[in-house]
Amino acid sequence: MKPIITVDNISKKYRIGALRARQTTLREAVSNAISSPVRVLKRAANTRSDSETLWALRDVSFEVQPGDAVGIIGRNGAGKSTLLKILSRITKPTSGRAELHGRVSSLLEVGTGFHAELTGRENIFLNGAILGMKRGDINRRFDSIVAFAEVERFIDTPVKHYSSGMHMRLAFAVAAHLEPEILLVDEVLAVGDVQFQKKCLGKMGSAAAEGRTILFVSHNLAAVNNLCQRGVVLDRGTVAYAGTQSEAIARYLTSVQEDGGSLRERTDRIGSGQIRVVAIEIKDSKGRAIDVAASGQEIDICLHYESLPAFNSSRVIAGICVKTLFDAPVFLQHNRLTGEEWGPLSARGSFICRIPRLPLPPAAYRITYSLMRDDEYLDAMEDAYELTVTDGDFFGSGEVPPASHGCCLVDAHWSHDPESIPPPELEELGSNPQQLVIGRCS
Repeated sequence: MKPIITVDNISKKYRIGALRARQTTLREAVSNAISSPVRVLKRAANTRSDSETLWALRDVSFEVQPGDAVGIIGRNGAGKSTLLKILSRITKPTSGRAELHGRVSSLLEVGTGFHAELTGRENIFLNGAILGMKRGDINRRFDSIVAFAEVERFIDTPVKHYSSGMHMRLAFAVAAHLEPEILLVDEVLAVGDVQFQKKCLGKMGSAAAEGRTILFVSHNLAAVNNLCQRGVVLDRGTVAYAGTQSEAIARYLTSVQEDGGSLRERTDRIGSGQIRVVAIEIKDSKGRAIDVAASGQEIDICLHYESLPAFNSSRVIAGICVKTLFDAPVFLQHNRLTGEEWGPLSARGSFICRIPRLPLPPAAYRITYSLMRDDEYLDAMEDAYELTVTDGDFFGSGEVPPASHGCCLVDAHWSHDPESIPPPELEELGSNPQQLVIGRCS
């Protein structure tokens, strides 16, 4: 099958740095060139040397088959947005080529392709015309575009008066509903509210199911995992991996962990710094450090800390949050929940969270920690430690369900009562499941 997108050794170079040549008039420039040509050439050479070269992309190559949904992931500055701009023909590559076969719709920035002076209605028809669609085809999709964007009241208002959220909703609705063969989407979905983000992801999922090709740039790894079948990892402008989305996500997270350095050296922490976690260690029930924990095993999560000489407080709240690799929270634990307190702290020591039976199925997890005093952050860091969990015997039956069936193991006991029947009011409630609401106990 012929690829619908071919990226062949694309490189993009930018020149950064100030050009400090003095502004001159045309007469001065001609006079200087005639009287001192050597000086002019030297000044030009010095000006060029003052600038620096930045390669946003370097020899990037991969192919996308028709109907594939591909996630482009990587750190900030890895070249993801530059790549989509080249594929959208917004900017030209310095070298290499990109071939796209089919109608392309892109959503790279809020309001991409919109004319500020035109109304929402006029911009819908303008974008459709740019995509090569006939007016009748746009008319047939017009109502669904407006309904999806939720801008019915403002459809005849110039888009320069739209809020950023309205811009984004209409831009996405146009990009997704005009049925392009290729849809390029950058991280702009972060502009919308949570409900609309879910709506957009659902629409992209439907488009992928219908056989359209999607390139999706996002830091939301859960969305990439759910929407895409393949993934491309960019690292400093080069392709670090291209293959399945699960392996792409795993390699990206591994690279982040490896490049993070020791906990003491990391700078991506928040808080006053009066006390800081300098290392995290996992120990078994015998106090031995372990690299891998088993489902159902007793473990201690040790937050080793150091504090400033002037710091002395017994009101520190130490907490951890365990998340999946796709950033879904699994559980939160801190000593305020358990009602445990400690006296004045030593200059260095450890906060230890003992988990009698680790309630996690086999998988890799990320640990975020925080140290607080009342409502003040003393120290906190996202993705401070990666916890690997392997097979164990949590239930005592020799069987543990995989992480794909749930990210937490729950201890329970089943029984059978042959004489138990539901009361009439519960039978009536069961006929309409939407009426069943589970509340939070206070």
